[in-house]
Order: sequence, then structure tokens, then C-alpha cells
Amino acid sequence: QVQLVESGGGLVQPGGSLRLSCAASGNIFRIFNINWFRQAPGKERRLVAHINRDGRTNYVDSVRGRFTISRDGAKNTVYLQMNSLKPEDTAVYYCNAAGTESDPTFNAWGQGTQVTVSS
Repeated sequence: QVQLVESGGGLVQPGGSLRLSCAASGNIFRIFNINWFRQAPGKERRLVAHINRDGRTNYVDSVRGRFTISRDGAKNTVYLQMNSLKPEDTAVYYCNAAGTESDPTFNAWGQGTQVTVSS
């Protein structure tokens, strides 16, 4: 069973950058979709960015052009590069892996990493 560990969160000033990492314990190319979600205080967890097994990416409108999701198969790691950060990007960011050929119902979450954008 694939396990996910996020890292890279922290405190950054508005306009700054952070790169989040999601290290998987298994082959990420076996996973149909790997997603980054975020959850701000008092709000629902929402999808931010997505990459599928074919490498196609998609983003929520509020981060498109500022965030980039990518992957390194050799390291079984998915990244979220976040540029031009805004205070409204403050949230706990979660990595999610969904679906494999052997188990289309597979769904795993990391423990989350806090991102705080503040001056």
C-alpha cells in the first residue's frame, strides 16, 4: 500500500515561493491521479492541482499560472512549486493518491504540511 509524506511547508512573505514535496513509498506511475489539496482554517478541503499517470496537469483557477505540479519518477516524488504566494494561499496542504490498475478504489492521504503566507 502506497504511503505519502509531505514536506516543504513553512512561513513565507507575500510574493514569495515554496516548493512542497510528496514522497510516495511506491511507484507513482502506477497511480492514476496524484493531487494536491489544501484546507484553510474553518473551510473545506479543496483540490488545488492534479497530475495524472500520463503527466497531464490541471489547476484550480485561483492558482493557475502561479503553481506548478510536477513529478520525479526516479524519486517517486510529486512536487508543488508555489510562486507569487498570497495570504489567501495559507492552508494545510495535503497530497492525495487515487486509483491504481489493481485497485481503482485506492485512496491515500499524506499527513499534511502547513503553509503560512504572512508579512
